[in-house]
Amino acid sequence: MLATGPRSESSKLRKIEYLTAATEVSMANTWFDIASLDHFWVERRFAVLLRLCGHQVSSAREMAEIGCGHGLLQRQIEDQYGKPVTGFDLNQYGLQHSLSRISRLCSYDIQQRNQEFRGKFDLIFLFDVLEHIHDEDRFLDSLLFHLAPKGKLILNVPAGQWAFSNYDVAAGHVRRYGIDALQAVALRNKLQLEEWTFWGLPLVPALVARKLVLMGAGDERKIIATGFDSKASWINNALKTLSQLEWIPQKILGTSLMAVLHGTNGIT
Repeated sequence: MLATGPRSESSKLRKIEYLTAATEVSMANTWFDIASLDHFWVERRFAVLLRLCGHQVSSAREMAEIGCGHGLLQRQIEDQYGKPVTGFDLNQYGLQHSLSRISRLCSYDIQQRNQEFRGKFDLIFLFDVLEHIHDEDRFLDSLLFHLAPKGKLILNVPAGQWAFSNYDVAAGHVRRYGIDALQAVALRNKLQLEEWTFWGLPLVPALVARKLVLMGAGDERKIIATGFDSKASWINNALKTLSQLEWIPQKILGTSLMAVLHGTNGIT
């Protein structure tokens, strides 16, 4: 089936492979309408990835992103490295609005464990997905099926359970993470933490303000728009500049946490 959407920058229709039927997921579609390649948070997240482990991306042969959404990370890697990243998601809206150009797009539930993907990927991205998953252990067990024996998992999650707010609820988040919580999840699932960093330290005051402003708010679309939309280009540019005022890696505090992990066992 071919699909495209209003946010796509390509004149060519992209093919979506329906290996698993699309279904509802714990993710607000409103977020896809706001998040763009030039959004300050999207740009900063990629800059942190390049600083923390860009060398691993440049040397990877087979890469996949689980929960690829509308292809922001896929497109950034395509533009930076000229490499495709196989994208897996169950959100049809996100897949239909993908900004990726050369990467494979698959409607696919990783818990189906398609034999085509068994131990295939030496790098798997799990960006802002785990916080949506109720059963972390079952999900990560299925993820490891897709990871090559010496492969790496690069993960990004929202940081600080103290910051959990109505925005998280509207976005479909079950939790936020500290490093101790992430370490516990990793060890429980035969994953070893290699490198990690908090990021978004200069944005912590804005995170606190967002929590306070959204107290008592009830409309999901308005909550997402208030909590994530940078409103105007000058605000976006100002936040982009502000977000760069930190060193990477840093272990103090942040609005997000990024980590590189590897499996301690072979394929399950």
